[in-house]
Amino acid sequence: MSSDDSTLAPRGQSRRSELKQAYKEKPPAMGVFAIRNHANGKVLVGSSLNLPGALNRARFELSTGIHRRFPALQEDWVRYGEGSFSFEELDVLPPPKEPGVDLKEELQVLEALWLERLRPYGEAGYNTPPG
Repeated sequence: MSSDDSTLAPRGQSRRSELKQAYKEKPPAMGVFAIRNHANGKVLVGSSLNLPGALNRARFELSTGIHRRFPALQEDWVRYGEGSFSFEELDVLPPPKEPGVDLKEELQVLEALWLERLRPYGEAGYNTPPG
């Protein structure tokens, strides 16, 4: 190992520590998202404490054919292709100003508002109708 190689590991670990610290200081956006099928007009509405992560996971699962939670969405992905879909952040929940706020409950309320607004059920979407 040359002297140049020995200096890479500490810098790599230092960079990793910096990224971890930045993540802790600024958590990912949380809120409500939509996956829209532009070929047939259907939409899926969901929410997550980590919007970018949820959208990346959904895109990965659909692309690899392992999206099990919404089989009709997976079928349409195969039928129409990736180019027929868009992934959108509908609403971002601001970080709480005070501790003790139930973020999951806040997200459920926000998601319910979007479900009521878009009504993504039956021919209009992939969500399961309420009740």
